[in-house]
Amino acid sequence: MRRIVTFNRVSANGYFTAPDGNLNWVVPEDDLDKEATQNMSGQQGTLLFGRKTYEMFASFWPHQLDSSAGAEDPHMPGRRAPEMKKMAVFINDAVKIVFSRTLKDVRWKNSRLINKFDPREVEAIKKEPGNDIMIFGSGSIVSQLAQNDLIDEYQFVVGPVILGDGRPLIGGIAKTVGLKLAEAKPYKSGNVMLRYTRA
Repeated sequence: MRRIVTFNRVSANGYFTAPDGNLNWVVPEDDLDKEATQNMSGQQGTLLFGRKTYEMFASFWPHQLDSSAGAEDPHMPGRRAPEMKKMAVFINDAVKIVFSRTLKDVRWKNSRLINKFDPREVEAIKKEPGNDIMIFGSGSIVSQLAQNDLIDEYQFVVGPVILGDGRPLIGGIAKTVGLKLAEAKPYKSGNVMLRYTRA
């Protein structure tokens, strides 16, 4: 069975976006980008999204394949790196599953729309052949997956930033979810990668 892995950057005080949804507070980390893209070549991934994150990704990543200067860092306009181009190829080629009650159709390459979040449907997706399933952002979907014990690994990049206000990644959970630390890795920028599996 495939695992579901959520990857998110969060501030030191636990927010994953500013109140308006921007991520311009994220501290770049070249080593982290290199590690994240090491195993992407030649693999088709599967990504889960909520509507907002899907629309944000769809408006950005397809255009990053065309630039001769390389793909842009979505967190820092103007910053370009080879790793961003690898990320752009991976994301554009991936199977993209978006949960939304309001979207009528999805036109981005390899996208599939599911109108209602159903834990049983997610379980069926996990049983399909393929590599791990990733989630970027998508706080509403992450919260529902966490509530239903469907996330196998949580990856948080904790940035050396305190936001005055923002949105927590996970909310509205009616129970405590125990986690086991799998890795804690600091970077020179002050970012710290925390990997947790279910306890």
